[in-house]
Amino acid sequence: MAITAGSLLLFSNCYSQQTIDFKVDEAAKKIDVNIDGKLFTSYIYPDNIMKPVLWPVMSPAGNMLTRSFPLINKEGDRTDHPHHVGIWLNYGDVNGLDFWNNSEAIPAYKKVDYGVISHQSLTKAKGGKGKAVLETESVWKSPDNTAMLSDDTKFTFTAKKNIRIIDRTTTLKALIDEVKFTDNKEGMFAIRVARELELPSDKPTKLMDSHGVVTEVKNMDNTYVKGNYRSAEGVEGGEVWGTRCRWMKLSSEIKGEPVSLVIIDHPKNVGYPTYWHARDYGLFAANTLGQKIFSNGEKELNFSLNKGDSVTFKYRLVVAAADLSDEEINKLADEYAGK
Repeated sequence: MAITAGSLLLFSNCYSQQTIDFKVDEAAKKIDVNIDGKLFTSYIYPDNIMKPVLWPVMSPAGNMLTRSFPLINKEGDRTDHPHHVGIWLNYGDVNGLDFWNNSEAIPAYKKVDYGVISHQSLTKAKGGKGKAVLETESVWKSPDNTAMLSDDTKFTFTAKKNIRIIDRTTTLKALIDEVKFTDNKEGMFAIRVARELELPSDKPTKLMDSHGVVTEVKNMDNTYVKGNYRSAEGVEGGEVWGTRCRWMKLSSEIKGEPVSLVIIDHPKNVGYPTYWHARDYGLFAANTLGQKIFSNGEKELNFSLNKGDSVTFKYRLVVAAADLSDEEINKLADEYAGK
């Protein structure tokens, strides 16, 4: 990434590039992404989460930024939406099938309504100084095992002193006569965050206790819950849901470490600029294909592909050990837009 002379303190003294390498464990169905020998994230594709994801995601200081549930029982975790795991890309209505909500929690008799994204192969894993590339092939399948879409995904990981960047480029190609992405709220590039990054809330909910038991909590403890959204247009808090702009920041603090998560949309994406399906309870998603519910019915996008046609989606996730300013984020967004 080109750093201009006017870059802020975040980027100073960052020229000593960190080493990014991969550890492939086919038996465990995961690929660890390590920065200077410490885990940053893992690409995982176990059978029980119905899609490949990046999980966990660690901050520069080593704090977990993704929710642990349902893969690990952690005291204080929300136990809603078991399909919200790590970082993922999928959609809620593809030829009438729900890829977004599929999880182990769906009973067998209902599986006929859900699709699965199946990892097929690792095609590239190239580590390096400051930057590394991971490329994978997957298939979006219907319940009868029909391959509907091929999914070629490239993750580019960038590491500097106190910032990490994940650029995801996914090309979907239709393998059947027509693939319809019917306008839907549930999409598309998303992360489910740790409790500390949620927005403070007094609403009763179910949390995991220290014994791994789900307990109804009526009076929420927000002592360590300090999350706040801020959009490229200056909208903050829960009001960002359903707004539309090119980037969104979620900032907080974990164990004394300031943290920013920023999702940046790419101008070449269908539906740009994205609508934000960003919730106070920790779902942080950019939905470029769903527009109707976010616009109160004023806009609607029913995207489709004919057999052999393809479409590419590009998203950037920034993980920083700082509360990034609008100026800093705009520089990252401008730089990404040129790729």
